[in-house]
Amino acid sequence: MSLKPHGGRLGERMVSEEQQEELIRRAREWKSVRLDQWERSDVYLISTGAFSPLEGFMGRKDYESVVEEMRLGDGLLWSIPITLSVDKEESKDLKEGREVALVNDNGELMAVLNLEEKFEFDKVKEAKSIYKTDDGEHPGVKRLFGMGDVLLGGPIQYVQRGTWTQFSQYSLTPAQTRDLFEEKGWRTVVAFQTRNPVHRAHEYLQKCALEMVDGLLLHPIVGETKSDDIPADVRMRCYEVLLENYYPRDRVALVILPMAMRYAGPREAIHHAIVRKNYGCTHIIIGRDHAGVGSYYGTFDAQRIFDTVNGNELEIQPIFFDHAFFCKRCDQMVTQKTCPHDSTNHVFFSGTKVREMLRQGECLPPEFTRPEVAEVLVQSTGGGRR
Repeated sequence: MSLKPHGGRLGERMVSEEQQEELIRRAREWKSVRLDQWERSDVYLISTGAFSPLEGFMGRKDYESVVEEMRLGDGLLWSIPITLSVDKEESKDLKEGREVALVNDNGELMAVLNLEEKFEFDKVKEAKSIYKTDDGEHPGVKRLFGMGDVLLGGPIQYVQRGTWTQFSQYSLTPAQTRDLFEEKGWRTVVAFQTRNPVHRAHEYLQKCALEMVDGLLLHPIVGETKSDDIPADVRMRCYEVLLENYYPRDRVALVILPMAMRYAGPREAIHHAIVRKNYGCTHIIIGRDHAGVGSYYGTFDAQRIFDTVNGNELEIQPIFFDHAFFCKRCDQMVTQKTCPHDSTNHVFFSGTKVREMLRQGECLPPEFTRPEVAEVLVQSTGGGRR
């Protein structure tokens, strides 16, 4: 019972092998734009249909409508601008109506942009609408303010072939996850968004959700994140050892999402839901401070924003959870909804505390994370070699 992709169909932009050879040959004559890691992720996700119905980078009408109304120009719900920028000087050489070669760090052709329009934009307005702040310390705002002043809009054609090269064994497109769910006979699938190793609280939420659906898509972000987040290769090993030891193998799929984190809180929660809908999920877990950072958003703002949109339009069903933790008196994982005891009985570690313990080679307690995961984390910091 996979939901239809957002907008009705997957907007895949992959070219055939014949087209690939022709575009590589022709691109030698075109102006080029070098993509950074964030932009390469966006190009890949547009091309595989993860950002359906988008078929390229937003033009002015879609961009302004998303910033102001949280909708594309045709009225379809969409919460995050998907844009490509260049500085003013570079934009002078790029002509509307022409093709632009989008290249990686090595100068290799990744995709072709059919440039339909280029336009300047208001970064402060976007920051306040999308991130609810124009504070340059916010990682998403910092990224926005560092972008070029001109946006390039138009459809793309993806030239590179194959999977996302990093963690390729876990790289599936939305079409492939949909096929996987069908093969497994999963009519209902819940997605779990994560940019951190899965600790006991996450595990509790996932298994609660698994009681209600057929399958779980563990869908970690492996695109650009904050510099102090746990590196993707370490997180992936944590997911592997956890799934090997504590989950029913026939009811969980581990698939990477090579998307950059925006840290846009409520707006990004809607975005994450739409993307998982495109991957074929029917449900998504939205916990406390989803896609948040610092104190820029209220604890449950990312849940409340779903009250402002039409559920029939969004279709994918959010499952809301309170903060989960281990209670010594209850002797199990609980939330505020199920635990009657005060905070002196609760085991909770902040991210800062966890990083400090890992640097010192201290093992995280089993009430916080599984010992196999703790071992991977300690080894990754060198603590296990002391």
